[in-house]
Parts: sequence; C-alpha cells; structure tokens
Amino acid sequence: MNELLPLMLQGAWVTVQITFFGSLLAIVAALIGALGRLSPIKPLRWLAIVYIEVFRGSSLLVQLFWLYFVLPMPPFNVSMSAFNVAVIGLGLNIGSYGAEVLRGAIRSVHEGQYEACQALNMTAGQRLRRVILPQALLAAIPPGTNLLIELLKNTSLVSLITLSDLAFRARQLDQATLMTLEIFGLALVMYFVLAQIINFSMRTLERRLARGRMRGGMS
Repeated sequence: MNELLPLMLQGAWVTVQITFFGSLLAIVAALIGALGRLSPIKPLRWLAIVYIEVFRGSSLLVQLFWLYFVLPMPPFNVSMSAFNVAVIGLGLNIGSYGAEVLRGAIRSVHEGQYEACQALNMTAGQRLRRVILPQALLAAIPPGTNLLIELLKNTSLVSLITLSDLAFRARQLDQATLMTLEIFGLALVMYFVLAQIINFSMRTLERRLARGRMRGGMS
C-alpha cells in the first residue's frame, strides 16, 4: 500500500490544481453571468442567458469533448492543453449554475437597501459594490459551497481527456494490482478530505463576511 500512495497523491495534486483554478473561473463566470442577467442592456442580458442555458442544459462531458476534440478542428482551429480544457470546461459549467444562485441572492436583498442607497446619492456601481454584493455573496455562500464541491467531484471526468487525475490513477492502479478495495477506499477518503477542505474554507469566509456585516451595521 505504501508503494501506491505516491501515485495516488500525484493524481490528487492534479485534481487539486484543476479544482482550484476551475473554482476561480467559476466564481468570475458566476459574477459576470449574474450581473449580465440583471443588466438593463438587452444584448448583455441575452448573452448571459445563452451562456447560462447552454452550459446548464448540456452534458459536462460533451462540453469537455467539444473543447478538447472539436475546437482544434476546422473551422475553429483552437487548440488547448488538456489541463486548460479541464479548468475552462469545469469553471464555465459550474459558473453557469453559480450565476443563477448569485442572481437569486442579489434579488433577495431587501428593497429598502436600494432605497437607502438612492437616498445617499450612491451611483449604481457604488450601490452594487458597497451594499448589494456583500449581502448577496453572504447569502450565496451555502449553495455556492455545494457547487464547488460538485466541481471537485466532476474532476473525475477529466481522465477522459487524457489527464492523470485522482480517478485516473485509481483506475490505473486497480488494473495493475487488483487491490480494488484498498485503492478505491483510499480514493474515497481523498475526495472526502478535499471536499471538507472546501467546506471549511467557505464556512470560514462566511463567518468573516457575517462579522464584517455586523460591524458595518453597528457603525
């Protein structure tokens, strides 16, 4: 078993990198998508709707195949590494779900907050940055945590575009050693630990945002 652990850790490290960079892209895509959906400018609103519906309404695996196998072909001729495809595919897919979560969180902010901002002569940008987004992000963290954990679990699909992630290493070692129980038991534990790290990090962020909101309310 000691001989298997280094290879499993190598796969886990690939999974961690894809999860980290994919999560950053998902957060940015969710923010842009949510603001686009709420924009009064029709072209922006329709672009956001197309992005959200296409990525939510089609298979993640097919999206990865499109990015990795189809885009390099004419007439697109866009070639990317398997790692970049994994990050972009997972990030945009989860970001489309996150956009709807964040849009709902923004709309849940009480109308009185908007009226208070108008009374203080805040611009739309100031209102969004100082008042609306901090409250919306706090409300979006619990469902957003679930989406980031889903992104982690979905990294198991990237082995199908030649990446040696944790799931790939587990299958590879299982075929070579037939130690099915030990290998997939270890993979299960590793995925669980990574999910708990995401959960702990997001709960810590939620507590900090909540404390900041309380201090802002008291001042």
